Amino acid sequence: MKTYELNVNGHLIKAQFDEQNIQNIFIPLLKKWTQMQKEKNQRLLILLAAPPGTGKTTLSLFLEYLSQNISNVTPLQALGMDGFHRYQDYLDTHYIIKNQQKICMKDVKGCPETFDVDRLINKIKDMQTNDIDFPIYDRVLHNPVEDQIHICQKIVLLEGNYLLLNEEKWKDIHTLFDDSLFIEAPIQELKKRLIQRKMMGGTPYHLAKQFYENSDGINAKKVLNHSLPAHIHLYENHHIYTQK
Repeated sequence: MKTYELNVNGHLIKAQFDEQNIQNIFIPLLKKWTQMQKEKNQRLLILLAAPPGTGKTTLSLFLEYLSQNISNVTPLQALGMDGFHRYQDYLDTHYIIKNQQKICMKDVKGCPETFDVDRLINKIKDMQTNDIDFPIYDRVLHNPVEDQIHICQKIVLLEGNYLLLNEEKWKDIHTLFDDSLFIEAPIQELKKRLIQRKMMGGTPYHLAKQFYENSDGINAKKVLNHSLPAHIHLYENHHIYTQK
């Protein structure tokens, strides 16, 4: 394992990646996308979908870092779909029906219904051929912030939980992309990570576990069990990737 320093949502973190994974999986992917972009001769869009807790944001930023620091590949730009969360005031005043119960969106923030899918789709279509500005999600403000990232690279990788979700509105998103990557991980490992992540933000264990059972865990299982097939399927366990 080698340690890399990456900027994740404005915070510098140390991330570890296996050298064999880098040489056998990640660099070949970058070379493949470089060739695809040259053949297409316009912007190439890559989709990376995975359940929460798999480290997809970290991986996407690492692929961006690698593409900028090795020879003979085209640099890619990594983006996340979290900037398409609904605004908090919308979540506070709108509801969804689940199991015949009316639930306020703020209580299930992060589930598919709490994203503005139509706006996401329009933005993806726009960035196929145009240099545009992209929103981010600010975890201090708990709201999206518009026009924070300028998209200008020839290869763009968009990551998110639901980009391959086989449900209404979401299920056609993959047709807007040139290649797709899905990351699978053991649900018990995801449970441990997601509870730990919540506790790192100051939440007591019993509330972090409750949040996992009511939100994160449901979302993780939905992504694992109801996603469309990707062109590339990776299995991650203890930060080691294998190709399925």
